[in-house]
Amino acid sequence: MTPELIFGLPEEKNKEKEYDLIIIGAGPGGLSAGMYAGRSRLKTLILEKEVIGGQLAITDFVEDYPGLHEGINAQELISRFEEHAKKFGAEILMEEAKEIVIDGNYKIVKTFSNEYRTKAVIVATGARHRKLGVPGEQEFTGKGVSYCAICDGPFFKEKDIVVVGGGDSAVTEALFLTKFGKKVYIIHRRDRFRAAEMYVERAKKNPKIEFKMERIVKEIYGKETVEGVILEDVKTKKTEKLSCSAIFVFIGLIPNSDLLKGIAKFDSQGAVIVNEKMETGVPGIYAVGDVRSTSLRQIVTSAADGAIAAMMAESYIEENFK
Repeated sequence: MTPELIFGLPEEKNKEKEYDLIIIGAGPGGLSAGMYAGRSRLKTLILEKEVIGGQLAITDFVEDYPGLHEGINAQELISRFEEHAKKFGAEILMEEAKEIVIDGNYKIVKTFSNEYRTKAVIVATGARHRKLGVPGEQEFTGKGVSYCAICDGPFFKEKDIVVVGGGDSAVTEALFLTKFGKKVYIIHRRDRFRAAEMYVERAKKNPKIEFKMERIVKEIYGKETVEGVILEDVKTKKTEKLSCSAIFVFIGLIPNSDLLKGIAKFDSQGAVIVNEKMETGVPGIYAVGDVRSTSLRQIVTSAADGAIAAMMAESYIEENFK
């Protein structure tokens, strides 16, 4: 083999791992960005470390996506997002991005097994569930403590279930859990819900649901699995025991923004600060969906973010890589 051919092999390998755009995260924001980028004829790679769909993957049914007035199974909606992105040429790989390195106008996205060179990056890494931080939570995670009703609800048929939280996720997941549980208690620290009134009214009409307002969980107890929780009244500080076989926690999300530490700016909650173009302040790096600082985290807003970022990335690439 000649020296020229030996020299040429690494170049060919690297060429195969070069992209116009890399999207990190395959939730609604990432898949939407992939679809728009593909339509713009950008060579696009989507990296996902866990499951296609992001937070949508642990949802049962979607009723608030425009045009789907009868609602849609969440897994079906994910499949539509995914196929739409693939239709226009986006490639999806199940790899976890661990670092973004700026290399002149280019960016290097490093995973645990590969390095990818790209002209622009869209971070769509979403957010993870916030935990209660009480005794018993870590010990009984997977043994009655859960953050995913669709994943674990079927394990608790005809059992008493506790749901903690006051937002849309808490109330809608409580409604979902009534399909399995004998009784579902909603524990909320305030005297009113943040959830949409439509969901709250449904919960109030469901005979399986009981509300315990102005209470917080102080401890989760049991032997090998969850047997109950200790609640505290936020006003009187009196405590009470409530027997249950499972506790589902829906008290908010923590942005998965570690990839952009040292690159972007963050708000007080750790979410990435972007402008109306989804730009992080670093040319060619964008953030969309639940990872960014926003007043509303919904499927439709994440999808819109992805579309904006993809089009802005296309303009950036045209201006800087002629």
